[in-house]
Amino acid sequence: MDLLLITVFILAAIVAALKIYTKLTLGTCKSQVCLVGKTAIVTGANCGIGYETAFDFAKRGAKVILACRNISKAQEARRKIIEETHNHKIFVRVVDLASFDSVRGFAKEINKTEDRLDILVNNAGAIGLEHKRTVDGRPLLMQVNYFSSFLLTNLLLNLLKKSGPSRIVNVSSLNASMGSKLDVNNIDNFVPRFNDDYNHSKLCNVLFTIELAKKLQGTSVTTYSLHPGFVETEILHNFHGVLKALYMIIVKLFSMTCEEGAQTNIYCSVAKGIEDYSGEHFDSCKKVKRYKTAADPELAKKLWKKTEELVGLKPEENPF
Repeated sequence: MDLLLITVFILAAIVAALKIYTKLTLGTCKSQVCLVGKTAIVTGANCGIGYETAFDFAKRGAKVILACRNISKAQEARRKIIEETHNHKIFVRVVDLASFDSVRGFAKEINKTEDRLDILVNNAGAIGLEHKRTVDGRPLLMQVNYFSSFLLTNLLLNLLKKSGPSRIVNVSSLNASMGSKLDVNNIDNFVPRFNDDYNHSKLCNVLFTIELAKKLQGTSVTTYSLHPGFVETEILHNFHGVLKALYMIIVKLFSMTCEEGAQTNIYCSVAKGIEDYSGEHFDSCKKVKRYKTAADPELAKKLWKKTEELVGLKPEENPF
């Protein structure tokens, strides 16, 4: 019995120490940049770190467009942001990242109605989705997490250029450093290994950012990818059964709050002095070394070309 109590005590102490370490090493965006007169789009802004990112922009005075699939949740998020920030320049625009037509329709409306775009945060994402294809015939998870962000960015890039200096922030994950080797010629197929489809989609976000930064050289648009940290968000709700229970235990013990998880999003969007780091990866509000999985510049170039083909980017849509 004494041994059991000692074991429990030691485990509790380890958990507490890890929790304290996580809090102490957490990066916080200390930038006081004002966003009055600026316009920002945040995808997946109705909940989680997307909501907290949009909320921060609203507090800074920005016009914020919540780009969401679920209009009722987005409207509720808008109501809360306005109520707490007293910034009425908060708008909801519907976009379903599982549909290229929806992405094109959203971008067309933005280009028609907005005279500027200063910040685009490609935040929306999913994990644990079924192996099924979208209406466009693409793997659902890869389209939601990567293909549609690639398409949306290209469709809004001329507006971002016109509004410069402007920024594109791509939310990735530490998972980009994990899993099997990415085969660019196979990204339109399902990956049988557990969670590799998610790992690959997040690696694509990093590689996309690297190649995008090269293409943006000489412009006033910069771009960054990031790992937000281990955050308890609705993205985990697609898991089921024992796997979900296990994830939730880990989440409760070690996760950040959504506000904490949004800090690197915010930092990459507003912090001064990081312009020379366009194309780099960030974690805890600081630049970090690129993952080994993203070290090959040729891989980024090949991915870009393949993605143009898979999303059906038309010559008139290509901003380069």
